Amino acid sequence: MKGKDVIVVGQGLAGTWLSWWLDQLGLSFTVLDRLDPNSASMRAAGLINPVTGRRLVKTWLIEEFMPFAVQSYQDIGKCLEEIFIEETAVIDFFPSVQMLQAFQKRWDEDPGFLQSGDERDKYSEWFHYDLGWGAIRPCYLVMVEQLLKAWRERLKKQDLLREESFDRSKLLIQENDVEYAGERYRYIVFCDGKTAATNPDFENLPFALNKGEGMLVEIKGLPSKLVFKKGMSLVPYRENIFWLGSSYEWEFSDDQPSDHFRKNAENWLKHFLKMPYLILEHFASIRPATLERRPFVGFHPAHSQIGILNGMGTKGCSLAPYFARQLVEKIKGIGSIHPLADVGRFEKILSRGR
Repeated sequence: MKGKDVIVVGQGLAGTWLSWWLDQLGLSFTVLDRLDPNSASMRAAGLINPVTGRRLVKTWLIEEFMPFAVQSYQDIGKCLEEIFIEETAVIDFFPSVQMLQAFQKRWDEDPGFLQSGDERDKYSEWFHYDLGWGAIRPCYLVMVEQLLKAWRERLKKQDLLREESFDRSKLLIQENDVEYAGERYRYIVFCDGKTAATNPDFENLPFALNKGEGMLVEIKGLPSKLVFKKGMSLVPYRENIFWLGSSYEWEFSDDQPSDHFRKNAENWLKHFLKMPYLILEHFASIRPATLERRPFVGFHPAHSQIGILNGMGTKGCSLAPYFARQLVEKIKGIGSIHPLADVGRFEKILSRGR
């Protein structure tokens, strides 16, 4: 029985990019996904920021990941005749003297992506701030929801999408391939976000799921090409609408929006913003982060036909295009996976009980 090369489980950012590269490199595939409007991908701000943390250090391998991601979003945009990425800057208002000093220290050592905010009152028409600001640039905004929907429509038209949830009872793992619902594939690759943490093939991986909450806020008249940050961030989303967030909760009892976050966000808006606003939506989702803050990419050491592309946390927009390409090149036999991302680094724990 002749089958396809790959069945992709999930069509978030990881599944979208995996199926894109499978298509580009001439491999046959089917995507299995039931749309979840509150998935981490669908609720992502879409910001690619080259620095991270209170010390404003460069994110891991950003000089390699960022240009690759920008080119990839431009290429898929040309294919789908839409624009999915735009350059922006993060205007970082210092919330404390310590953060101001951290910015100045990093600027003195290696300005890199940092720019000093010499015009101190430049944004005072719209915001309350006392300690000045600095800028991070270039950053990029990815229209994630727009991309996922456009690629989904493309998959539907080509009869490459099965709109259903993955059912483990339909999976038969064989010596050299797999069967799912009676169809044969050389590989199955799980790109299913938080669900992978309970997948019996990969549940031993050091996932560190965390809950994030955010809002969509209407603010008329606020410049719409910049990201504004003071602890929390306002990220352009649609005309006059901004994404506000986000929180990071490592201990949580559910995936629902909380009164605690709403009160904090409203308080932040009242004290930071000088303009009227309207909260349109409050949402929450679970991010598939990892303890090491490195993704899980590659194939199971005991079952080489079972793969994973997951664990990208808040960096999915920059990491997904790059590692999806590496995984497809691995399948084609023309490339390898970065050793700090290759799931093979967990061979011992993945082989337990096998």
